[in-house]
Amino acid sequence: MGLRTFITDAWSWLNYKPIMVGTHGGHPHRVLAPELQATWLPDEAVRRLAAYKVLAAYDSNQAGELAALAGNEQAAERREFGDPSTFVDTTLAHLLGTSQQIIVPGAEHARDDDATPEAVAAAAAQQRLRDWAEAELLPLRMQATERKAVLLGDGLYLLAWDPAIGRVRLKSHDPGFYFPVFDDDADPGDYPRRVHLAWEIPADPRRDVKARIRRITYELGPISPATRSHLDHDGRATRRPLQDGAGNYVLEVGDRFVAEVGQVERVYPWAPDKPSRATCYLTDAEWFLDDLRHGQSLDDLPLDRARFRTRSDGEVLHRLDLRIDFIPLIHIGNTVSDGEHFGQSSLAKVMQALDELAETDTDSARASATTGAPIIGLAGARSEVDRVTGRPRPLAVEPGTVFQLADGGRMDVLDTSRQLAELRARVEEIRDRAAVNARLPAVSLGTVDPSDVPSGYALQLSLGPLDSLVDSMRLARAHKYALLFKMVQRMHQAGHAPGWPAGPHFPARLVFGPHTPADRTAVLDDVVKGVTAGVLSLETGIRMLQEAGYPVPEVKEEVRRILARVSDEGKDGSGGRLPATSQ
Repeated sequence: MGLRTFITDAWSWLNYKPIMVGTHGGHPHRVLAPELQATWLPDEAVRRLAAYKVLAAYDSNQAGELAALAGNEQAAERREFGDPSTFVDTTLAHLLGTSQQIIVPGAEHARDDDATPEAVAAAAAQQRLRDWAEAELLPLRMQATERKAVLLGDGLYLLAWDPAIGRVRLKSHDPGFYFPVFDDDADPGDYPRRVHLAWEIPADPRRDVKARIRRITYELGPISPATRSHLDHDGRATRRPLQDGAGNYVLEVGDRFVAEVGQVERVYPWAPDKPSRATCYLTDAEWFLDDLRHGQSLDDLPLDRARFRTRSDGEVLHRLDLRIDFIPLIHIGNTVSDGEHFGQSSLAKVMQALDELAETDTDSARASATTGAPIIGLAGARSEVDRVTGRPRPLAVEPGTVFQLADGGRMDVLDTSRQLAELRARVEEIRDRAAVNARLPAVSLGTVDPSDVPSGYALQLSLGPLDSLVDSMRLARAHKYALLFKMVQRMHQAGHAPGWPAGPHFPARLVFGPHTPADRTAVLDDVVKGVTAGVLSLETGIRMLQEAGYPVPEVKEEVRRILARVSDEGKDGSGGRLPATSQ
C-alpha cells in the first residue's frame, strides 16, 4: 500500500478528499475527468482542473454522485439541498452590488461653465465605453464570468475585434481552458507573454471523426515582415515572409525596419511618440490525439502535425499578426494575489463544513422517516395468516387501524422525535458556522428574522465581515477591469473604429454599487440637515443620495435644477433660499 504525499499548493484545502490526493504522487482520481489523464495536459494544471471539477459538482448538488463514482457507495444516498450554490449566489450578489458603472476620472466636470478640453474628452471617452458596454451586454457577461470566479476562483474574458460590426466583442470563457505560460524566473503575478486556450474534442464514431485537441495561442513577440500563409493538400499551413523583386522583405503599412537593431518597429495609434517592436500573434489549430507522442505537452505540440483553422475571410490563423502589443485576455482572480496567479474559491474555507452539513441533512432525513412512520412493536396480537404460504402477513399501520391484543398484550412505539430535533439543531449550528467562516452573516443569507435585530447599529456591526469580504474581492478586480477598458479603447483604435480618436487611452474604472441596502430615509435626513447647516456641500449631499439609491443620473445636472428652482422661487417671492455652501 503506497503512502500518501503531503502537498501544499493553491488547492491543498481539498486534500482531505481522497479523490484529490491519490497514492501515486498526489495525482487526482481519474473519475474527476478522463481528460485529466491526457498526456498533453501540463502537470501543473492537473490539480487545478480537478479542483474545478469538484467545485462544479458541489454547485450542482452532485458531490455525492462524484464520491460514489470514486468508490464511496454510501455517498449515493447523500442529501444535498443547494447550500453551496446559495453561498456562491449570495457572495456574487454582494460583490456586484446593485449596479455597475464605468467612470472616467474628470468626466464629471465636462458640464461645468469653465470645463477644460480634457474634461470634455474624458466625458466623450466615458460615453463611448458605456455605449460599448451596453452593446456587448457587459452586465450579463459579468454575471457569467464573476460567478465562475466566485465558485472556481478564476474567470476569463476574451476580447476580439469584429470587422463586420466594427467593434470589439467581449466573450466569457471557462477558466478550465486557460493555460498561461510563464518563464522560469517570472513572477506568477506578472502578465504572461504566451497564453493557450485549449480543450479536448471527443471522438464521434458515427461521423468517423477522431478525438482531437484544439489550441488557440496568443503570443507576444517581435514584429516580423509581412507574411503569407501557404496551405498544402491536407490543410497544414506555413507562413513565409514576402519579398519584393529586389529580394527585400515587404513591411506592413506603418512599419519600418531599424537597421541598427535589425528589427521592425511599429507606431501604434495609442502611442504615436513611442514606436514598439512587439506585437501579438494568434494561432488556432487542431491536432489528432493519435498524432501526439507521449511526453508532448500543450506548449510544444508539433506544428508539422497541426491543422490550422481559417478566418471567415479565408485568412489562415497561423501566427496571424493582430497589430496590437498586448494579449487580449483578462484573467479575473477571486482573491488578492499572494504569489499565486490563480485565485481561490469562496467555498475553499467551508468545504468540510458543507460536507458535514450534507451528512447531517442525510441523517435528519432518515430520522424524519422513522418519526413520521414509527417502528411499532406488538405483543399479544394475532397476525393474519397467508393462506398460500402459511406465514403471518406483515401488519399494516394505517389511520383507523385497530389491533386486538390478548391479556397482557402491549404496543411499543419507537420515538425518534428527540433525535430529529437534535439533528435539526445541528444543521442550523453547522450552517451558522459555515456562514461565519465564509464571512456571510446570517442577515445576508436571509435567515434572520428582522424582529430579532435589536438595532440598526447592531445590524451594521454584524455586516462588518461581509464589508471586508466585498472590499477585498473588489480590490482584487479593480486593476483587471481597468485593464479591460484600456484594451477595449486600444483595440477600437487599432481597428480604426469611427469615433475612437488616436492618442493615449483614458483611464477608466468600474464602480460597483452598494452591496447592502441603505436606510434611504436616514440618508435623506442627514443630507437635508448637513446641507442646511452648511457642513455639507450641495454636490456632496446629492452624491450621498445617489449612492443610497435615489434616481439621480448626474450630480451636476441635479445641482443645476435645484439652483434654478431656488432662484425661481426667490424671484416669485415665495421664500426660496439657496443652500449656503452653494451660493
